[in-house]
Amino acid sequence: MIPPMIRALVTAVFFMLATPLAAQPLEPITALATSDGRTYQRCLDAVDKDPADAFEQAMAWRDTSGSLAAQHCIAAALLSLGQTMAAADRLERLGIAARAEPPVVRARVLAQAGQIWLQARNAERAHALLSAAIEVAPELPDLYVDRSVTLAAAQNYWEAIDDLNKALDLQPRYGVALAFRAAAYRYVDSIDLANEDAEEAVRVAPGLPEAWLERGILRRLRGDDKGARADWLRVLVLEPDGDAGDTARANIERLELRLDEKPAALPPKPGRRWNPF
Repeated sequence: MIPPMIRALVTAVFFMLATPLAAQPLEPITALATSDGRTYQRCLDAVDKDPADAFEQAMAWRDTSGSLAAQHCIAAALLSLGQTMAAADRLERLGIAARAEPPVVRARVLAQAGQIWLQARNAERAHALLSAAIEVAPELPDLYVDRSVTLAAAQNYWEAIDDLNKALDLQPRYGVALAFRAAAYRYVDSIDLANEDAEEAVRVAPGLPEAWLERGILRRLRGDDKGARADWLRVLVLEPDGDAGDTARANIERLELRLDEKPAALPPKPGRRWNPF
């Protein structure tokens, strides 16, 4: 187990509990757009501009059509309004009720509910919903990555590694899974395996800032300050204003001030999707 003092200095790449509850918008589910595509996209665009007005529009649309896309847009509006638990609860009920929908659609709704419950700091409920999503669509590798986050939040790092192994069995060159597994191995002191995954993550996903951030952390831990700084500077090129960039910047400042601390690691927020290739 990681001592509390070190835990305060090194936030696991998985953890996002310090992020604002409504930090991430709800991503569209492409398959929902098959019959209501234009209306669905207009509704989501309205969420970005005026979520309160979008909520009213989506409610009216739901009342006239009963559309699953309309109900998903309602949840997106609630999330943007900061009503995180209401959005998560609505998505959870929607995913449970959508038994007639294609498995991938239902799994995506359940997974988003789980991701949002994790934003609301309810890892147990998030884990249950992501497990349900995996049962519905076990062929989707990102679901295992998402569930690994809930396991890591409970400090079940070996179980998280098991899920990341499954994701990588399904998609071997999955940069996010490699970066996350590197962090998990770091937390169980399997540093050689962590280094292997971090190296592979930056090789197959050079556009993924979290991969460079994690490799920089591992380089710093083994005393390679020059290499760590180079990796964190790469993060600043890729994501100067995001969480990874902020963390890389803080770690570079620690190096320059010669602070004797472990490097910090801030994660991607739940719900976010990358194209790491």
